[in-house]
Amino acid sequence: MDFQLQSDQDLIHLYINGDEKGLVELIRRYQTKIYTSIYLLVKDEYLAEDIFQDAFIKVINTLRAGKYNEEGKFLPWVTRIAHNLVIDHFRREKRAPMVSNGDDFDIFEVLGNYDESTEDRMVREQTHKDLKTLIQLLPSEQKEVLIMRHFGDMSFKEIADITDVSINTALGRMRYALNNLRKMMQAKELSLKN
Repeated sequence: MDFQLQSDQDLIHLYINGDEKGLVELIRRYQTKIYTSIYLLVKDEYLAEDIFQDAFIKVINTLRAGKYNEEGKFLPWVTRIAHNLVIDHFRREKRAPMVSNGDDFDIFEVLGNYDESTEDRMVREQTHKDLKTLIQLLPSEQKEVLIMRHFGDMSFKEIADITDVSINTALGRMRYALNNLRKMMQAKELSLKN
C-alpha cells in the first residue's frame, strides 16, 4: 500500500485501526509546516521541538480516544492545537519558570531519514532561513496570521476565531504581511546587487 497516495482521513482511519504507519505518514506529510509555524512563534529550536511533540501527543490521545471529528481538516486542526500550546507556554512563562517535560517520547525518532541531495538541502535550508528572518521582522499580528494561513493551512474564518478578530481584520493583516514581505525581499535584492 502506498501511504503517500492516501488521504489524511484514510491515514487517520488506518492509525485508529492499529496501523502506526498511518500516523507516521501524516507526521511526515506535515512536520515541516507544523514545526515551522511553532518555531516562528517561539523563536527557539528546542522549545519548538517540545511543543511539536506535545501537539502530536495530543493528536495521538484524541485519535485513540475516538474524539477526532475534523473531517478533512487535519492540518488546520493540528496547527490549532500547536498554536494553543504556544499560547499556553507564554501564559506559563509569565507566571512560573519553565519546567521540562520528563517524557522519553521523541516524535522525530518515529520518522525515518528521507533522501535529499546535499545541494537541495542546502538551498532549501538557506531559503527557509532567509524567509524566517524576514517573517520575524513583521509586526506580531501580521506574523501570526501569515503563519496560521501559510503553515497551518487555516481558513481566514478559523484565524479570525482563534485571534478573536473579524475576518476582514484577519484578511487585512495578511495583506499587510504579504506587502511588507514583498518590500523586504525587494530591499534585500537591491542590497545584494549593490
